[in-house]
Amino acid sequence: MTNVLFVHQNFPGQFRHVAPALARRGDRVLALTINEPAEALPGVALVNYSARVKARLEAAGKRIGDWESKVIRGQAAAEAMLVLRDQGFVPDVVFAHSGWGEALFVRSVFPEARFLVYAEFYYGGANGDIGFDPEFSQPSIESSQRTTLKNTHLLHALSECDAALAPTEFQRDQHPAWARDKISVIHEGIDTRRFQPDDAASLQLKGAGITLRAGDEVVTFVARQLEPYRGYHILMRALPLLQQLRPRARIVIVGGDGVSYGAPAPGGASWKKVFLDEVQSRVDMSRIHFVGKVPHGTLTRLMQLSAVHIYLTYPFVLSWSLLEAMSVGCLIVASDTAPVREVITHGETGLLVDFFDAQALARRVAECLDQPQAFRPLRERARVAVAARYDLQSICLPRQIDFILGTRPDRQGLAADGLASPA
Repeated sequence: MTNVLFVHQNFPGQFRHVAPALARRGDRVLALTINEPAEALPGVALVNYSARVKARLEAAGKRIGDWESKVIRGQAAAEAMLVLRDQGFVPDVVFAHSGWGEALFVRSVFPEARFLVYAEFYYGGANGDIGFDPEFSQPSIESSQRTTLKNTHLLHALSECDAALAPTEFQRDQHPAWARDKISVIHEGIDTRRFQPDDAASLQLKGAGITLRAGDEVVTFVARQLEPYRGYHILMRALPLLQQLRPRARIVIVGGDGVSYGAPAPGGASWKKVFLDEVQSRVDMSRIHFVGKVPHGTLTRLMQLSAVHIYLTYPFVLSWSLLEAMSVGCLIVASDTAPVREVITHGETGLLVDFFDAQALARRVAECLDQPQAFRPLRERARVAVAARYDLQSICLPRQIDFILGTRPDRQGLAADGLASPA
Protein backbone atom coordinates (compact mmCIF):
# COMPACT_ATOMS: atom_id res chain seq x y z
CA MET A 1 0.00 0.00 0.00
CA THR A 2 1.25 3.48 -0.93
CA ASN A 3 0.31 6.62 1.00
CA VAL A 4 -0.54 9.38 -1.49
CA LEU A 5 -1.29 13.00 -0.66
CA PHE A 6 -2.84 15.25 -3.32
CA VAL A 7 -2.60 19.01 -2.83
CA HIS A 8 -4.93 21.23 -4.87
CA GLN A 9 -6.89 24.24 -3.68
CA ASN A 10 -9.82 23.26 -5.94
CA PHE A 11 -9.59 19.49 -5.45
CA PRO A 12 -10.28 17.26 -7.27
CA GLY A 13 -9.49 19.37 -10.36
CA GLN A 14 -7.06 17.43 -12.56
CA PHE A 15 -6.94 14.60 -10.01
CA ARG A 16 -10.64 13.67 -10.34
CA HIS A 17 -10.00 10.28 -11.94
CA VAL A 18 -6.60 9.24 -10.67
CA ALA A 19 -7.23 9.82 -6.93
CA PRO A 20 -10.14 7.33 -6.63
CA ALA A 21 -8.34 4.94 -8.99
CA LEU A 22 -5.44 4.76 -6.54
CA ALA A 23 -7.90 4.24 -3.68
CA ARG A 24 -9.46 1.33 -5.58
CA ARG A 25 -6.00 -0.23 -5.84
CA GLY A 26 -5.85 -0.24 -2.04
CA ASP A 27 -3.59 2.78 -1.65
CA ARG A 28 -4.31 5.27 1.13
CA VAL A 29 -5.31 8.56 -0.48
CA LEU A 30 -5.71 11.96 1.19
CA ALA A 31 -6.44 15.31 -0.44
CA LEU A 32 -5.49 18.69 1.02
CA THR A 33 -7.68 21.55 -0.23
CA ILE A 34 -9.02 24.99 0.63
CA ASN A 35 -12.40 24.66 -1.06
CA GLU A 36 -15.03 22.06 -0.28
CA PRO A 37 -15.48 19.78 -3.33
CA ALA A 38 -18.90 19.61 -4.93
CA GLU A 39 -18.80 15.82 -4.68
CA ALA A 40 -17.08 13.23 -2.54
CA LEU A 41 -14.68 10.85 -4.25
CA PRO A 42 -14.85 7.25 -3.02
CA GLY A 43 -11.89 6.20 -0.93
CA VAL A 44 -10.36 9.68 -0.80
CA ALA A 45 -10.13 11.34 2.63
CA LEU A 46 -10.48 15.11 2.51
CA VAL A 47 -8.48 17.52 4.67
CA ASN A 48 -9.52 21.18 4.52
CA TYR A 49 -7.36 24.14 5.47
CA SER A 50 -7.80 27.92 5.44
CA ALA A 51 -5.19 30.38 4.20
CA ARG A 52 -6.93 33.63 5.28
CA VAL A 53 -5.27 35.35 2.32
CA LYS A 54 -7.43 38.45 2.00
CA ALA A 55 -6.73 39.85 5.45
CA ARG A 56 -2.99 39.58 4.87
CA LEU A 57 -3.03 41.39 1.53
CA GLU A 58 -4.95 44.55 2.20
CA ALA A 59 -1.82 46.68 2.38
CA ALA A 60 0.17 44.86 -0.32
CA GLY A 61 0.80 46.29 -3.76
CA LYS A 62 -0.81 44.56 -6.73
CA ARG A 63 2.35 42.90 -8.04
CA ILE A 64 3.78 41.93 -4.66
CA GLY A 65 0.29 41.04 -3.45
CA ASP A 66 -0.08 38.25 -5.98
CA TRP A 67 3.25 36.73 -4.94
CA GLU A 68 2.46 37.15 -1.25
CA SER A 69 -0.85 35.34 -1.71
CA LYS A 70 1.07 32.33 -3.05
CA VAL A 71 3.42 32.37 -0.05
CA ILE A 72 0.47 32.58 2.36
CA ARG A 73 -1.21 29.59 0.71
CA GLY A 74 2.07 27.70 0.78
CA GLN A 75 2.52 28.39 4.47
CA ALA A 76 -1.06 27.41 5.27
CA ALA A 77 -0.75 24.19 3.26
CA ALA A 78 2.51 23.37 5.06
CA GLU A 79 0.87 23.93 8.44
CA ALA A 80 -1.91 21.51 7.46
CA MET A 81 0.69 18.97 6.32
CA LEU A 82 2.48 19.28 9.67
CA VAL A 83 -0.79 18.39 11.41
CA LEU A 84 -1.11 15.31 9.19
CA ARG A 85 2.48 14.34 9.99
CA ASP A 86 1.92 14.77 13.72
CA GLN A 87 -1.19 12.58 13.42
CA GLY A 88 0.92 9.83 11.90
CA PHE A 89 0.22 10.21 8.19
CA VAL A 90 3.51 10.27 6.28
CA PRO A 91 2.93 10.08 2.52
CA ASP A 92 5.10 8.09 0.17
CA VAL A 93 3.99 10.44 -2.63
CA VAL A 94 2.87 14.06 -2.59
CA PHE A 95 1.31 15.29 -5.84
CA ALA A 96 0.64 19.04 -5.77
CA HIS A 97 -0.79 21.47 -8.27
CA SER A 98 1.79 24.25 -8.18
CA GLY A 99 -0.41 27.02 -9.53
CA TRP A 100 -1.45 28.65 -6.25
CA GLY A 101 1.67 28.25 -4.13
CA GLU A 102 0.64 25.17 -2.18
CA ALA A 103 3.73 23.30 -3.39
CA LEU A 104 6.21 25.84 -2.00
CA PHE A 105 7.02 24.10 1.28
CA VAL A 106 6.11 20.47 0.63
CA ARG A 107 9.72 19.34 0.66
CA SER A 108 10.39 20.94 4.06
CA VAL A 109 7.54 18.96 5.66
CA PHE A 110 7.89 15.63 3.84
CA PRO A 111 11.53 15.50 2.67
CA GLU A 112 11.51 11.76 1.99
CA ALA A 113 8.32 11.65 -0.08
CA ARG A 114 8.32 11.35 -3.85
CA PHE A 115 7.35 14.94 -4.69
CA LEU A 116 5.38 15.45 -7.90
CA VAL A 117 4.10 18.67 -9.42
CA TYR A 118 1.22 19.27 -11.79
CA ALA A 119 2.83 21.85 -14.09
CA GLU A 120 -0.26 23.30 -15.73
CA PHE A 121 1.13 26.50 -17.23
CA TYR A 122 4.17 28.76 -17.25
CA TYR A 123 3.59 32.38 -18.17
CA GLY A 124 5.59 34.26 -20.77
CA GLY A 125 6.83 31.24 -22.69
CA ALA A 126 7.61 31.52 -26.39
CA ASN A 127 4.46 31.95 -28.52
CA GLY A 128 2.27 31.82 -25.42
CA ASP A 129 -0.55 33.96 -24.11
CA ILE A 130 1.42 37.04 -23.00
CA GLY A 131 1.12 39.70 -25.71
CA PHE A 132 -0.89 37.41 -28.01
CA ASP A 133 -3.90 39.72 -28.23
CA PRO A 134 -2.71 43.33 -28.59
CA GLU A 135 -6.24 44.61 -27.96
CA PHE A 136 -5.85 43.66 -24.31
CA SER A 137 -2.12 43.23 -23.72
CA GLN A 138 0.62 45.76 -24.37
CA PRO A 139 4.24 45.05 -23.35
CA SER A 140 5.44 47.12 -20.39
CA ILE A 141 7.90 46.95 -17.53
CA GLU A 142 4.99 46.44 -15.15
CA SER A 143 3.59 43.52 -17.15
CA SER A 144 7.06 41.95 -17.36
CA GLN A 145 7.50 42.24 -13.59
CA ARG A 146 4.05 40.81 -13.00
CA THR A 147 4.85 37.82 -15.21
CA THR A 148 8.13 37.20 -13.37
CA LEU A 149 6.34 37.16 -10.03
CA LYS A 150 3.56 34.91 -11.40
CA ASN A 151 6.23 32.36 -12.31
CA THR A 152 8.40 32.52 -9.19
CA HIS A 153 6.53 29.92 -7.17
CA LEU A 154 6.20 27.69 -10.26
CA LEU A 155 9.95 27.71 -10.79
CA HIS A 156 10.57 26.88 -7.14
CA ALA A 157 8.25 23.87 -7.34
CA LEU A 158 9.93 22.64 -10.52
CA SER A 159 13.38 22.92 -8.96
CA GLU A 160 12.30 20.99 -5.83
CA CYS A 161 10.16 18.25 -7.32
CA ASP A 162 11.26 14.77 -8.42
CA ALA A 163 9.08 14.90 -11.52
CA ALA A 164 6.30 16.96 -13.04
CA LEU A 165 3.35 16.39 -15.33
CA ALA A 166 1.66 18.54 -17.98
CA PRO A 167 -1.47 17.57 -19.92
CA THR A 168 -0.26 18.68 -23.38
CA GLU A 169 3.01 19.11 -25.20
CA PHE A 170 2.23 22.79 -25.73
CA GLN A 171 1.84 23.35 -21.99
CA ARG A 172 5.05 21.47 -21.25
CA ASP A 173 6.97 23.46 -23.85
CA GLN A 174 5.96 26.79 -22.32
CA HIS A 175 8.28 25.97 -19.42
CA PRO A 176 12.00 26.82 -19.47
CA ALA A 177 14.18 24.39 -21.41
CA TRP A 178 15.99 23.20 -18.26
CA ALA A 179 12.69 22.03 -16.73
CA ARG A 180 11.19 20.18 -19.68
CA ASP A 181 13.10 16.94 -19.11
CA LYS A 182 11.35 16.70 -15.75
CA ILE A 183 7.89 17.08 -17.25
CA SER A 184 5.97 14.07 -18.58
CA VAL A 185 3.05 14.74 -20.91
CA ILE A 186 -0.02 12.83 -19.77
CA HIS A 187 -3.53 14.20 -20.21
CA GLU A 188 -6.14 13.72 -17.49
CA GLY A 189 -8.13 11.67 -19.98
CA ILE A 190 -11.57 11.66 -21.55
CA ASP A 191 -14.14 9.02 -20.64
CA THR A 192 -15.03 8.16 -24.23
CA ARG A 193 -17.62 5.61 -23.06
CA ARG A 194 -19.48 8.39 -21.28
CA PHE A 195 -18.99 11.05 -23.95
CA GLN A 196 -20.49 9.37 -27.00
CA PRO A 197 -22.42 10.63 -30.04
CA ASP A 198 -26.20 10.59 -29.74
CA ASP A 199 -28.18 11.42 -32.88
CA ALA A 200 -31.37 11.46 -30.79
CA ALA A 201 -30.13 14.07 -28.30
CA SER A 202 -32.49 16.91 -27.39
CA LEU A 203 -32.52 19.71 -24.85
CA GLN A 204 -35.21 22.11 -23.70
CA LEU A 205 -34.32 25.77 -23.32
CA LYS A 206 -36.95 26.71 -20.79
CA GLY A 207 -36.23 30.42 -20.90
CA ALA A 208 -36.81 30.53 -24.66
CA GLY A 209 -39.64 27.99 -24.62
CA ILE A 210 -38.04 25.81 -27.29
CA THR A 211 -36.58 22.34 -27.61
CA LEU A 212 -33.36 21.84 -29.53
CA ARG A 213 -32.73 18.56 -31.32
CA ALA A 214 -29.93 16.93 -33.24
CA GLY A 215 -30.29 18.04 -36.84
CA ASP A 216 -31.32 21.60 -35.97
CA GLU A 217 -29.05 24.49 -36.91
CA VAL A 218 -27.53 24.85 -33.45
CA VAL A 219 -24.16 26.53 -33.01
CA THR A 220 -22.56 26.06 -29.60
CA PHE A 221 -19.84 27.93 -27.74
CA VAL A 222 -18.55 26.87 -24.31
CA ALA A 223 -16.17 28.57 -21.89
CA ARG A 224 -15.83 28.61 -18.11
CA GLN A 225 -16.14 32.40 -18.27
CA LEU A 226 -17.06 34.56 -21.26
CA GLU A 227 -13.80 36.48 -21.65
CA PRO A 228 -11.13 37.34 -24.24
CA TYR A 229 -8.78 34.47 -23.33
CA ARG A 230 -11.39 32.07 -24.70
CA GLY A 231 -12.23 34.22 -27.72
CA TYR A 232 -15.63 35.43 -26.58
CA HIS A 233 -15.05 38.82 -28.24
CA ILE A 234 -14.26 37.11 -31.55
CA LEU A 235 -17.40 34.98 -31.31
CA MET A 236 -19.62 38.00 -30.71
CA ARG A 237 -18.06 39.92 -33.59
CA ALA A 238 -18.76 36.96 -35.88
CA LEU A 239 -22.47 36.79 -35.06
CA PRO A 240 -23.81 39.64 -37.27
CA LEU A 241 -22.41 38.04 -40.44
CA LEU A 242 -23.24 34.51 -39.29
CA GLN A 243 -26.87 35.45 -38.74
CA GLN A 244 -26.96 37.20 -42.09
CA LEU A 245 -25.69 34.04 -43.79
CA ARG A 246 -27.74 31.60 -41.69
CA PRO A 247 -30.81 33.43 -40.33
CA ARG A 248 -32.36 30.20 -38.97
CA ALA A 249 -29.36 29.25 -36.84
CA ARG A 250 -29.57 29.37 -33.08
CA ILE A 251 -26.42 30.21 -31.13
CA VAL A 252 -26.20 28.75 -27.62
CA ILE A 253 -23.49 30.30 -25.44
CA VAL A 254 -22.41 28.54 -22.22
CA GLY A 255 -20.29 30.33 -19.62
CA GLY A 256 -20.22 32.59 -16.61
CA ASP A 257 -19.98 36.37 -16.34
CA GLY A 258 -16.73 36.46 -14.39
CA VAL A 259 -13.02 36.25 -15.20
CA SER A 260 -10.87 33.15 -14.91
CA TYR A 261 -7.89 34.38 -16.92
CA GLY A 262 -6.55 37.80 -17.76
CA ALA A 263 -7.73 41.20 -16.63
CA PRO A 264 -11.29 42.12 -15.67
CA ALA A 265 -13.40 44.28 -17.94
CA PRO A 266 -13.11 48.05 -17.43
CA GLY A 267 -15.46 50.01 -15.22
CA GLY A 268 -16.72 47.06 -13.23
CA ALA A 269 -18.63 45.66 -16.20
CA SER A 270 -18.44 42.05 -17.40
CA TRP A 271 -16.77 41.06 -20.65
CA LYS A 272 -20.07 39.40 -21.55
CA LYS A 273 -21.83 42.77 -21.46
CA VAL A 274 -18.99 44.70 -23.10
CA PHE A 275 -19.04 42.62 -26.28
CA LEU A 276 -22.78 42.02 -26.29
CA ASP A 277 -23.25 45.79 -26.25
CA GLU A 278 -20.80 46.09 -29.15
CA VAL A 279 -22.95 43.99 -31.50
CA GLN A 280 -26.44 43.97 -29.99
CA SER A 281 -27.93 46.46 -32.47
CA ARG A 282 -26.79 44.25 -35.38
CA VAL A 283 -27.99 40.81 -34.26
CA ASP A 284 -31.28 39.00 -33.70
CA MET A 285 -31.21 38.40 -29.95
CA SER A 286 -34.19 36.02 -30.14
CA ARG A 287 -31.87 33.42 -31.69
CA ILE A 288 -28.92 33.97 -29.37
CA HIS A 289 -29.22 32.11 -26.07
CA PHE A 290 -26.97 32.81 -23.08
CA VAL A 291 -27.53 29.88 -20.71
CA GLY A 292 -24.86 30.65 -18.10
CA LYS A 293 -23.16 27.72 -16.39
CA VAL A 294 -24.94 24.39 -16.79
CA PRO A 295 -24.58 20.92 -15.24
CA HIS A 296 -22.11 18.65 -17.01
CA GLY A 297 -24.84 16.29 -18.22
CA THR A 298 -26.72 19.19 -19.79
CA LEU A 299 -23.53 20.41 -21.45
CA THR A 300 -22.95 16.95 -22.91
CA ARG A 301 -26.43 16.78 -24.41
CA LEU A 302 -25.97 20.24 -25.86
CA MET A 303 -22.75 19.20 -27.58
CA GLN A 304 -24.35 15.97 -28.81
CA LEU A 305 -27.04 17.92 -30.66
CA SER A 306 -24.76 20.71 -31.82
CA ALA A 307 -24.50 21.22 -35.58
CA VAL A 308 -21.27 23.21 -35.20
CA HIS A 309 -19.20 23.69 -32.05
CA ILE A 310 -16.93 26.76 -31.87
CA TYR A 311 -13.80 26.64 -29.71
CA LEU A 312 -11.50 29.64 -29.48
CA THR A 313 -8.53 30.17 -27.21
CA TYR A 314 -5.35 32.14 -26.79
CA PRO A 315 -2.17 30.00 -26.74
CA PHE A 316 -3.03 28.84 -23.24
CA VAL A 317 -4.32 25.88 -21.24
CA LEU A 318 -6.40 23.58 -23.42
CA SER A 319 -10.00 23.18 -22.22
CA TRP A 320 -11.40 19.77 -21.36
CA SER A 321 -14.57 20.83 -23.21
CA LEU A 322 -12.82 20.67 -26.59
CA LEU A 323 -11.81 17.04 -26.18
CA GLU A 324 -15.24 16.15 -24.79
CA ALA A 325 -16.83 17.82 -27.83
CA MET A 326 -14.59 15.75 -30.12
CA SER A 327 -15.51 12.60 -28.19
CA VAL A 328 -19.25 13.14 -28.74
CA GLY A 329 -18.61 13.72 -32.44
CA CYS A 330 -19.00 17.47 -32.75
CA LEU A 331 -18.12 19.24 -35.96
CA ILE A 332 -15.61 21.69 -34.57
CA VAL A 333 -14.52 25.06 -35.91
CA ALA A 334 -11.64 26.23 -33.73
CA SER A 335 -8.90 28.81 -33.52
CA ASP A 336 -5.67 28.07 -35.33
CA THR A 337 -3.61 28.37 -32.14
CA ALA A 338 -0.87 26.07 -30.86
CA PRO A 339 -2.78 24.12 -28.18
CA VAL A 340 -5.62 23.45 -30.61
CA ARG A 341 -3.31 22.32 -33.41
CA GLU A 342 -1.98 19.67 -31.05
CA VAL A 343 -5.36 17.90 -30.98
CA ILE A 344 -7.09 18.96 -34.22
CA THR A 345 -5.75 18.50 -37.73
CA HIS A 346 -7.35 20.97 -40.11
CA GLY A 347 -9.59 19.24 -42.63
CA GLU A 348 -9.24 15.88 -40.89
CA THR A 349 -10.70 16.14 -37.38
CA GLY A 350 -11.98 19.72 -37.44
CA LEU A 351 -11.60 23.08 -39.13
CA LEU A 352 -9.22 25.84 -38.00
CA VAL A 353 -9.52 29.59 -38.56
CA ASP A 354 -7.34 32.55 -37.65
CA PHE A 355 -8.18 33.47 -34.06
CA PHE A 356 -8.65 37.17 -34.87
CA ASP A 357 -10.66 36.80 -38.11
CA ALA A 358 -14.27 36.99 -36.97
CA GLN A 359 -15.57 37.19 -40.54
CA ALA A 360 -13.71 34.04 -41.58
CA LEU A 361 -15.14 32.31 -38.51
CA ALA A 362 -18.68 33.31 -39.51
CA ARG A 363 -18.22 32.15 -43.11
CA ARG A 364 -16.71 28.83 -42.08
CA VAL A 365 -19.52 28.06 -39.61
CA ALA A 366 -22.11 29.02 -42.23
CA GLU A 367 -20.47 26.66 -44.72
CA CYS A 368 -20.65 23.83 -42.19
CA LEU A 369 -24.33 24.50 -41.53
CA ASP A 370 -25.02 24.55 -45.27
CA GLN A 371 -23.29 21.22 -45.95
CA PRO A 372 -23.66 19.04 -42.84
CA GLN A 373 -23.24 15.71 -44.64
CA ALA A 374 -20.08 16.83 -46.43
CA PHE A 375 -18.41 17.45 -43.08
CA ARG A 376 -19.72 14.36 -41.28
CA PRO A 377 -16.44 12.43 -41.75
CA LEU A 378 -14.69 15.11 -39.66
CA ARG A 379 -17.04 14.34 -36.79
CA GLU A 380 -16.28 10.64 -36.98
CA ARG A 381 -12.53 11.13 -37.21
CA ALA A 382 -12.57 13.55 -34.27
CA ARG A 383 -14.02 10.86 -32.02
CA VAL A 384 -11.55 8.27 -33.28
CA ALA A 385 -8.64 10.64 -32.59
CA VAL A 386 -9.72 11.28 -29.00
CA ALA A 387 -10.24 7.59 -28.31
CA ALA A 388 -6.79 6.78 -29.73
CA ARG A 389 -4.87 9.46 -27.82
CA TYR A 390 -6.84 10.53 -24.75
CA ASP A 391 -9.08 7.66 -23.65
CA LEU A 392 -9.30 7.72 -19.86
CA GLN A 393 -9.41 4.03 -19.02
CA SER A 394 -7.09 2.51 -21.62
CA ILE A 395 -4.43 5.20 -21.97
CA CYS A 396 -4.37 8.19 -19.64
CA LEU A 397 -5.32 6.70 -16.28
CA PRO A 398 -2.80 3.83 -16.44
CA ARG A 399 -0.07 6.29 -17.40
CA GLN A 400 -1.01 8.63 -14.53
CA ILE A 401 -0.82 5.80 -12.02
CA ASP A 402 2.56 4.73 -13.40
CA PHE A 403 3.77 8.30 -13.10
CA ILE A 404 2.57 8.74 -9.51
CA LEU A 405 3.91 5.44 -8.23
CA GLY A 406 7.13 5.61 -10.22
CA THR A 407 6.56 2.07 -11.49
CA ARG A 408 7.80 2.92 -14.98
CA PRO A 409 10.20 5.49 -16.38
CA ASP A 410 8.66 8.89 -17.06
CA ARG A 411 7.60 9.11 -20.66
CA GLN A 412 7.40 12.26 -22.71
CA GLY A 413 4.69 12.99 -25.24
CA LEU A 414 2.91 10.43 -27.39
CA ALA A 415 4.11 7.95 -29.94
CA ALA A 416 3.62 8.75 -33.61
CA ASP A 417 0.50 6.59 -33.77
CA GLY A 418 -1.09 8.55 -30.90
CA LEU A 419 -0.76 5.76 -28.36
CA ALA A 420 1.21 5.80 -25.14
CA SER A 421 4.88 5.16 -25.62
CA PRO A 422 6.07 1.72 -24.47
CA ALA A 423 7.94 1.42 -21.19
